[in-house]
Amino acid sequence: MQLDPEYLRKHYALLSDEALLAVDRAELVDMAQKILDEEVGRRDLSPRRTYTNPTDDEAQVDLESPDDGDQPGWLDDAAEVYSVVVLPGTAPAPDAVKARDVLEAAGIPCYLDLSEISQEKSVFAEPTHRWRLMVPGKLNLRATSVLERDIFNPDFEPIWKTHLESLSDEELRAMSPKVAFCGLFDRIERVNRVYDEEIARRRLKSE
Repeated sequence: MQLDPEYLRKHYALLSDEALLAVDRAELVDMAQKILDEEVGRRDLSPRRTYTNPTDDEAQVDLESPDDGDQPGWLDDAAEVYSVVVLPGTAPAPDAVKARDVLEAAGIPCYLDLSEISQEKSVFAEPTHRWRLMVPGKLNLRATSVLERDIFNPDFEPIWKTHLESLSDEELRAMSPKVAFCGLFDRIERVNRVYDEEIARRRLKSE
């Protein structure tokens, strides 16, 4: 079966960054490898590497936490709003630091926690640790929404744009946002309705 390069480009363009880097390049044919590399390069991502015999230097992970020091008192009741794994020989998760900075800029208390991933020995370079971005449990929904707005939505916008540009006029008319993202619009409607009902139940004035 002959591969369609345009289909592959669209497919890789719709993948999240993590899903794109999780693609096993070694299992792809030359053409698919080239298209995958182009998409990784377009997003300026660091491609996932494998090693047959990783050296001690390559196997080391910088475990110094950006939040080393006293842990906040709310950590026992914290919620995880973002996480990223650490591969041997890579930098200490700048994406996690970026997410932390976004929350701090929004005035949301947060803490970066590093946990070890248990795994069996392998000849491949597998994730060894995971950064977890924690926030007070009561701020879970707000923090998640801020990350979606300031990090994930800007990343998704060019992917959505590329997808729409690939459609015919007829397909584009059928790809109304309220149709394509009906679940999202329905959630927004429910969120507003339930909030208004609770305000009314408590006889409060909405701001």
